[in-house]
Amino acid sequence: MRGVTEASPRQAFRPDDGTPLLDELMPWSVAPLRFGRGWVVAPDARTLRGRWDRLVAAEGGEREALFRPSRARTTGSAVAALPGQRTGTGRFARETGPCPEPVRVLSGPFDEQWLLPDHRLIDTARPELWRVAGGPQLFAVEQGYVPGAAGPPLLVTGALPEGRSPAGRPGRIRPLFRRPGGAEPNLAPGLLGFLRERYGPADPVRWLAWTVAAAVPSPAGCRVPLPADPAAWEAGVALGRELMDVQLRGALTGARPRLPGGRRPYVRAALPPRPESLAYDSGDEVLSVGGGRIAPVPEAAWEYRVGGVRVLEQWFARRTAPAEPGSLEAMGPASWPQEWTSALLDLVTVVALLGGREAERAPFTAGGGPGRAELRAAGVLPVPAGARRPASVLDHQEEGPEGQFMLV
Repeated sequence: MRGVTEASPRQAFRPDDGTPLLDELMPWSVAPLRFGRGWVVAPDARTLRGRWDRLVAAEGGEREALFRPSRARTTGSAVAALPGQRTGTGRFARETGPCPEPVRVLSGPFDEQWLLPDHRLIDTARPELWRVAGGPQLFAVEQGYVPGAAGPPLLVTGALPEGRSPAGRPGRIRPLFRRPGGAEPNLAPGLLGFLRERYGPADPVRWLAWTVAAAVPSPAGCRVPLPADPAAWEAGVALGRELMDVQLRGALTGARPRLPGGRRPYVRAALPPRPESLAYDSGDEVLSVGGGRIAPVPEAAWEYRVGGVRVLEQWFARRTAPAEPGSLEAMGPASWPQEWTSALLDLVTVVALLGGREAERAPFTAGGGPGRAELRAAGVLPVPAGARRPASVLDHQEEGPEGQFMLV
């Protein structure tokens, strides 16, 4: 089985063909979150609760040192609560309360972790994203451009994404909806009408499915070729929806992703308490995790990259990288938890399915349909300036610094 590096459709894009940018068609976007301190995120919620308890038990200079202050946040910072979160807004130097309930975030490609949702701990939390998260919301995470790098330029998640690409390039986070509850699609005004007139049924989720199937990277950002006819639109939407469902772990269909032919990765030899290495044997389709062995692992899973970085290697490294002794980052499980093994097996299935179907995107990345000139003639482009800003939520109260309330 070939890896994604041999089947990438990225050569389909020609920079002078008038292909519209995703930035024009999904105009409201947000820069990646910046946590500012590594200890606020972890692969398991239990670790975060232990770190919180250790921090609030410390006093004075020790608390400040454990906190790891930055220019944006110190234990004396006064900030508003994150939308939808019931956390303290008094200065953290005085905090003695219980740990806030950790929330799921996408901390890297296909890497769901847990975050302490306390605005006092996060340098740049992007409250406008928290305000529209949940329910039917989906986030399109546009990867930072890396010349020649293999991997999809666009990922989709239902969890709040950190938004940083594996190679460290800044990307963009594009919510599918501009308001809570799935209201007001984040699309260029008139785009859905344009699509319906040309291709038939079109709605926000079908549009996002098309972008997953057709998007190609460019130095200016993702470009989204449009198809020549309704048949190509329907085929691309169908493929994109299947790829989205895999990325979303079956959220669209209600069925967890499975490898074809009844194959399923499983643990052939138990993982050691603290695995330190990850290796792959393509002949036997075995993933070696320390002295443990997982198989079958298709080559497409091992070779699957985002931003040119192997997803499996990065996932493993983020759970085994050494931390500074005595720091909050150094607090974690005493041994490799069983739930991490389950998550790894799930991840192998996801990236194997995506890698095995990457070549199927090529016909849709070629475009052949209307470009920017036609979109301008139809009044879809240029987008109004207001479409690039977050929507106001005038009846939404949020707690400001030191317990004051503010209207957003």
